[in-house]
Amino acid sequence: MRRVLPIPIATGLGLLLGAGILGSGIAHATTTSAPCLWDGSPHPQGSAITSGGWNFRCTDDQGTPTWRSAGRTAARSTVPVPGADTNPTGLFSVGARQPGTSYDDYCVGDQLIPGTDDVYEAYSGGDGHLYWRAVAPISQWSFDPGAAHPAPTTRTASLCHDGDLT
Repeated sequence: MRRVLPIPIATGLGLLLGAGILGSGIAHATTTSAPCLWDGSPHPQGSAITSGGWNFRCTDDQGTPTWRSAGRTAARSTVPVPGADTNPTGLFSVGARQPGTSYDDYCVGDQLIPGTDDVYEAYSGGDGHLYWRAVAPISQWSFDPGAAHPAPTTRTASLCHDGDLT
């Protein structure tokens, strides 16, 4: 019975691959991470911005452009602060934060919770869309001197029925 040793064959193939005589069969993709969005403006990966008394850095979270909080600051905002007054999809990236507006009003039972009471963060709904969710009281947001504060809601608790805002 004859034994075949695969080592010389593997070594030979390795030499041929290394010399470029045979293709490696491995695709080398060059990927460029997508920029993070803040109020519709793109910011490249690694860039830093300031908003509402917080520093944020644009990162890539497994292919998803994401804003990561990098701590508090006394510096003025370097990006627009429109407030969480519209659907964030296509305007903001995951992790972006904005002060709440009446757009974010919601009900708990028959009680109205004004959107202006909180700071909202964009998060992925897993369906290709972003949504706002309350993550902190509005007291944790620093409005720049002279910046407009969101207008108070005009809704009342009479619009809340079993947790639904009508």
